[in-house]
Amino acid sequence: MPLYLKHDSYGEFVFDWAWADAYERHGLRYYPKLVAAVPFTPVSGRRLLADSAPQRALLLAHALNLARQMGGSSLHCLFPERSQAEEMAAQGMLLRSGFQFHWINGGYRDFDAYLAAMSHDKRKKIKQERRKVQEPGITFRHLSGREIDETLWAFFERCYGNTYRQHHSPPYLNLDFFLRIAAAMPDSLLLVLALRDGQPIAAALNFLGPHTLYGRYWGATEPWPGLHFETCYYQAIEYCIENGLAVFEGGAQGEHKLARGFLPTPTWSAHWLAHPEFARAVEEFLAREEKGVARHMDELNESNPFKRPT
Repeated sequence: MPLYLKHDSYGEFVFDWAWADAYERHGLRYYPKLVAAVPFTPVSGRRLLADSAPQRALLLAHALNLARQMGGSSLHCLFPERSQAEEMAAQGMLLRSGFQFHWINGGYRDFDAYLAAMSHDKRKKIKQERRKVQEPGITFRHLSGREIDETLWAFFERCYGNTYRQHHSPPYLNLDFFLRIAAAMPDSLLLVLALRDGQPIAAALNFLGPHTLYGRYWGATEPWPGLHFETCYYQAIEYCIENGLAVFEGGAQGEHKLARGFLPTPTWSAHWLAHPEFARAVEEFLAREEKGVARHMDELNESNPFKRPT
């Protein structure tokens, strides 16, 4: 039974289309299946919305019973926080481990203090990248949701669409969506706007939590060297330092983030499969994969860009 899992383009832990094919070849249906997730948002958090452990256990038991009663092939919970993932494992769900790259605020005074914590080579590279953006006179503005007018949202939507088209993928959000979130949650939005000669040329949309900044979408209308790293990462890091935010989650995937100070941080997903043979195959796969993920995280941590203690 050839089975495998993969990470999708958003870093969520989902079953690949090959699973549906494998089920079909064995005379089984992969759909319907149940998924508990925040759409398009690979952010870990509470997925069982109850305060006490007994209430969460009851919610999960009902979800599993629903999957059985409706004849679903499976139930998947994406990006639960670790404590809830462990509660799901206690009810028989299989856990899958992974990781993302997060920037952690070490109480830096400013961006220069952050760079001072890095090794010479990595510090030099970041300074060079930032200079490439500064030399053509590109400047930046940080705008809250209340400061973004419809013209800027239209510009951002154009940038966002450019990014998806460059990756040969259709955009799944539109201008109406961005206008709606601007009206509904303006204080949770941060737009980093890049300008050259006073005209916008790139933008990155971030979401604000109490202690965390979440980087989500970006795009540009001019392809300047280093513009992506500056707009999406360095400007966001500066914002976190200036505003005392503890963590910057710059989105899923991207080992290139390691050299810029983002460290591997564990993530989880939980899975229940109705078919015993498939469930055993997945369990065996996940046991092997977990060891590989742990080794890879150790290797990445060994090559992090920060100075080693003396």
